[in-house]
Amino acid sequence: MLRRGTEALATLFVLLAVALLAGCGSSGDSGGTAPPPQPRPTARPADFPKGRGTTLGALQQKGGEGPVLAPSVSVLEKGRNRYGFALFDTARKQVTGAQVAVYTARIDGTGVRGPFIARSESLGVQPQFESRTTAVDPDAAKSVYVADVRFASKGKHAMMALVRLDGRMLHTNAFGALVGATGPQPPRPGDKAIKVKTLTLADVGGDAAKISTRTPADDDLPQTNFADVLGKRPVVLTFATPLLCQSRVCGPVVDIVEQVKASAPKDVAFIHQEIYKDNKVSEGVRPQVAAWRLQSEPWTFVIDRSGRVATRFEGAFSAGELQRALAKVAS
Repeated sequence: MLRRGTEALATLFVLLAVALLAGCGSSGDSGGTAPPPQPRPTARPADFPKGRGTTLGALQQKGGEGPVLAPSVSVLEKGRNRYGFALFDTARKQVTGAQVAVYTARIDGTGVRGPFIARSESLGVQPQFESRTTAVDPDAAKSVYVADVRFASKGKHAMMALVRLDGRMLHTNAFGALVGATGPQPPRPGDKAIKVKTLTLADVGGDAAKISTRTPADDDLPQTNFADVLGKRPVVLTFATPLLCQSRVCGPVVDIVEQVKASAPKDVAFIHQEIYKDNKVSEGVRPQVAAWRLQSEPWTFVIDRSGRVATRFEGAFSAGELQRALAKVAS
């Protein structure tokens, strides 16, 4: 599995998250369709205690021990972050439909910030876009919680969440998070996209199985070489390996990309890049993955006409999130 840059306290929960989280219209619609509105938050800030002036320990005393919070992201920056996560009960079943607020703090639990109220994003797709890869996975998630979390500084932080479920206030596990990690990082929004050649069907004699592990193969996505369209057209570039993905999120993500492509404007290029050489984990990652400095999978980047990254998604995301991101660069 690709290495994820999380703190030791969070390792177990990240592994659980990536093990269980997964994340219409007519093709050729030149104008696309309007993206769905962002889902309403699961609660109001007033429904949860204020973070200022308290500690994570004190917040945990507000309710009983509750579900495990399992992040689906590992790359965090100072400032605003799209923070995706799942909640699991003791039987490792996903908890959905809860009101959730995320809190951050210094590593010692002081300096609490929040509540950052989460929303629930659907990971479902219409039946015609669901692959067999996803359909046969009994643990494929149907939604992901997303909170817009702000970090005031780089370095080590502590995090947790409060959850209102069935009329009870519960607290999740506390865990560590590293913000602003040093070393090679994937391109950020505003950065120039890294020019790489991606294989197309023409490069493999039309054998889609050589460049896609999805069943059925997404032979409509590897039609375009990324290097040929970068800086000329909007691009959705997805790094994912549906069959070999240790996170078991890649299958649903590629399904979502397929659905969004069906109603996107004609000039948007959609490209799926597999992770491993010859689709074998033992062969290591493909040069495109290394060039983009990816330490986890899947990743999806929305790139504007000038060749700059507009939005990036690590892990699971919804069709609505991708449509809203695409609308910003395809208009």
